[in-house]
Amino acid sequence: MAKSKRKMPVILAVGFIVVFVAAMAYSTFGNARYKAQVCVTFNGGTICRDGAGATKENAERVGLDLACTDFGGGMTPFMQCEQNAPRKVNWK
Repeated sequence: MAKSKRKMPVILAVGFIVVFVAAMAYSTFGNARYKAQVCVTFNGGTICRDGAGATKENAERVGLDLACTDFGGGMTPFMQCEQNAPRKVNWK
């Protein structure tokens, strides 16, 4: 396989991560009108993370994304965590 074909997935992955982190930082620090602590229970573990955003839904989503990311294991567990994990939201 040519080197350029092997580099493309890496470049796309790095680009996705940069855009994702930038969007999270903007929504957390840029226009944070609502703040929440989101606790997620998944696969026997519980993780709580803070989220902030312009809307309540956005603040909860940021907290959920951050908490589910900490469970690790790739995209499939991340998506399962987001969809199926019981959660508790404390508004600040």
